[in-house]
Amino acid sequence: MLMEKGKKRESGQTVVLIDGVCHLCQGLVRFIIPRDPAGRIKFTSLQSDKGITLLLAAGLEPGRLDTVVVLENGRVYTESSAVLRIARKLRLPWPAAYAFIIVPRPLRNSLYRLVARNRYRWFGRDEACLLPSPDIKSRFL
Repeated sequence: MLMEKGKKRESGQTVVLIDGVCHLCQGLVRFIIPRDPAGRIKFTSLQSDKGITLLLAAGLEPGRLDTVVVLENGRVYTESSAVLRIARKLRLPWPAAYAFIIVPRPLRNSLYRLVARNRYRWFGRDEACLLPSPDIKSRFL
C-alpha cells in the first residue's frame, strides 16, 4: 500500500485526489466543501490527467485507486493519514478528529483498507467521474 512520502510540492496548497467514480469518495468531497468555506482544499480525481500528473510528480503510481491522496505543504499523505489531514483543515469540530493520529498507523490503515476494499460494494460507483456543479467548479483542478 501507499504510505506517506516526503516528496515536495508547492507550499500552502492542499489538493485531495479521490477515486472519481466512487460514491464514498464523492461523498467525502460533498462533506468537505461546506466545512471548508474558505476553499483552501482543492480536488481532482485520481483518474484525471491532472490527477495522474500530480501522482507522478509526487512519486506515486498512477492507476492506484485504493487510497485518498492529500498533497499538502510539500508532503504526500495517503490512507488514514490523508483522511486525518483533511479533518485538520475543516472548521470545528472536525480538527479534533486529528487526535486519532496517535493510533498506530498500521492499525488506522487496517481499518482504512477494509473500507477501501469494500467501498464499491457498500457505497456504489458511477460509470464516469463526478462532474462538479457550477457553484463548486472553482474547487476542482
